[in-house]
Amino acid sequence: MHDCETLAREVIARCKTLARFTEVADSIHRTFLSPPMRDCHLEIAKWVAPLGVTSKVDAAGNLRIAYSADKVGSRVPRLLIGSHLDTVPSAGAYDGVLGVVIAIALLRSMNGRRFPFAIEVIGFSEEEGVRFGTPFIGSRALIGTLNDEVLKRRDARGISMGEAIAEFGLNSKEISDAALPDDVVGFLEFHIEQGPILENTGRSLGVVEVIAGQSRLTFRFIGQANHAGTTPMNLRHDAIAAAAEWIGAVERRAKSVQDLVATVGAIKVKPGVGNVIAGEAELTLDVRHQDDEVRNAAVDYLIDEAEHIANNRGLKVETAELLNQRAVAMDPFLSGQIAEAMQKVGCEPYRMVSGAGHDAMIMATKIPSAMIFLRTPGGVSHDPAESVRAADVAQAIDCGVTLLEQLASSSKFLSLMPRTQRA
Repeated sequence: MHDCETLAREVIARCKTLARFTEVADSIHRTFLSPPMRDCHLEIAKWVAPLGVTSKVDAAGNLRIAYSADKVGSRVPRLLIGSHLDTVPSAGAYDGVLGVVIAIALLRSMNGRRFPFAIEVIGFSEEEGVRFGTPFIGSRALIGTLNDEVLKRRDARGISMGEAIAEFGLNSKEISDAALPDDVVGFLEFHIEQGPILENTGRSLGVVEVIAGQSRLTFRFIGQANHAGTTPMNLRHDAIAAAAEWIGAVERRAKSVQDLVATVGAIKVKPGVGNVIAGEAELTLDVRHQDDEVRNAAVDYLIDEAEHIANNRGLKVETAELLNQRAVAMDPFLSGQIAEAMQKVGCEPYRMVSGAGHDAMIMATKIPSAMIFLRTPGGVSHDPAESVRAADVAQAIDCGVTLLEQLASSSKFLSLMPRTQRA
């Protein structure tokens, strides 16, 4: 067995190496099937070559590394471990990538040892939704929901997703071949928390019980543009003033409901001139909660509040829903096994909700899935200042090795194989 502290230092160094593969100089920016993604694939292939694995890139651009079981046959179960390799603009070095590199470290720790199940490390091609405005391209390919409509989406240069796949040397007509076979019994994702909870509670690792549901909408307040100096206050139909009143209502609602978060993240104003009353204000709304009923009730309330504010001010408001993603529970058995492994390595399990979306929420619609969060110093993520602690990474690796050993001796885990594939 390799020393976990040594492996942790190697994991951090490798994350920093992958950070050099970027579309923008002096910044980490790596999107779906961009040239730097190929560099990532080649670098990782060099790392895993001595481990007795087979590697390939599927038609959706996912890097897939297969580590065989201790026996061969068509009925050998397979456990997937991984995360995503793409980034947001001006990213940190660990979001997504850390989960892929930790998975490789687990293979390294085996020293050739095999389990009753195969392990497939997966580096998803896309999770962030940056290039084509749609997230989870990689994991959606695995669950079979990457359809022709999605493939027609175009990036800022006018290149369709299908064309991008072809430019990368892949064939979009083979995407169905990337779908999960029946032998896959679970998915495990290591990921930085991307928030301050673990640090504030003095914990290094967390067990994700549920990934919060998300609602994303746009609101457009439509008033009347007019001269800022000649229009009396009582005769105005100011779209910005209405938007400001509504933003206050959003914050008050979120603060009044436990665990609810609501964000107005962007505002566009027309005409956007300092001496003209705004005739139009368009805003985004992001609402998240682990209970879908609570989330949906909050959205309904905020829609009603926008209409009430608009009516009182003599404006109109238009609302459009962009996303209504239900909350996704992680698999209780796998989460329980993670908690047990954490205790064995001296880490008191901390069960928590993920406010951010992850590939695990997509995979969980098809197979049992679970997540392990690592503490994010300062709670900083999606930023160059993003970091991890070597001791936390070492404990995550130790936990992962212990978890694999537990699963190898668990008849319940091995029985997760679909009946059609059981001996």
